[in-house]
Amino acid sequence: MTLRQPPEWAPHKAVWIGFPSHGELWEEDLAPARGEVVDFARAVHDGGNGEQVILVAADAESAEAAAAMAGPGIDVIVEPFGDIWLRDTGPIILAGAEGPVAAEFRFNWWGGKYDLPGDEDVSARLAEKAGFTVRSHDWVLEGGAIDVDGAGLAVTTEQCLLNPNRNPALSREEIEARLKSALGIDRLLWLGDGLLNDHTDGHVDNLARFVGPNRLALPVPAEDDPNAAIYRDAAERARAFGVELVPIPSPGKVERDGEIVPASYMNFYIGNATVVVPLYGAPNDDAAIEAIGALFPGRRAVGFRADHILTGGGSFHCISQQVPSI
Repeated sequence: MTLRQPPEWAPHKAVWIGFPSHGELWEEDLAPARGEVVDFARAVHDGGNGEQVILVAADAESAEAAAAMAGPGIDVIVEPFGDIWLRDTGPIILAGAEGPVAAEFRFNWWGGKYDLPGDEDVSARLAEKAGFTVRSHDWVLEGGAIDVDGAGLAVTTEQCLLNPNRNPALSREEIEARLKSALGIDRLLWLGDGLLNDHTDGHVDNLARFVGPNRLALPVPAEDDPNAAIYRDAAERARAFGVELVPIPSPGKVERDGEIVPASYMNFYIGNATVVVPLYGAPNDDAAIEAIGALFPGRRAVGFRADHILTGGGSFHCISQQVPSI
């Protein structure tokens, strides 16, 4: 049976969204991060016009808080996890002739950086609770490390997938072959590095996103952009590969407590009714919403601040994993 990961703009049945549940991890950012997550969830649900939204809480107390904040229409389940980054720890749902299959991969906490109990098997537990057949793969892959166009093309970064802290025994060719086999990919575009200070070792969903078959959105460097060289290198590689490039504004330099953080508009989420763009109080916030929204006619494009989610290392795309309608 041939299995393939649908593109994110294909219709969704539902989406899992991680809800901040561990005060010791989030500290003073817990309450505001929860607020940002709920804003995101409501926008995707869009009053029932979007897909089913399932907030995933790690414990009963957090689930109660999630339900109270989200209000009617948004579902809440309890499934223990280490943290909210379900794009990386959750299952990838694939389409096949005989129905959907959940692909789950080995997770090693982004190369051994954050060993949080529950993250290593939340993928299988979510898939089984939803009734999916689970296909397990005994090699390390996080969902945010790849993006697909639905027509057989995927994009990733060398910094992440060739990092010795992931699959040190596998060569570039072996990793590419496994991706093709597991996700139904025909071609793979290798970009170089991801964003500066990205603790995921360069996840591509913070750098470049497919917005149509063979169409790749990439940021245009802002003035004094700390990622300018990274964006230019990615654009050169993509052009040489033969994909159509779509320019998106960059937020430029965003600092928190004097440190440059990996803020990116590319961490947007494409819902059935709404495209949600993370904002950081940067000059290009409005321009990014307009540019990304123009790529998805028929969907409403909105932006929400994601400053407090970003203190944990990611944004809206990082905390979500869609369930395609297949």
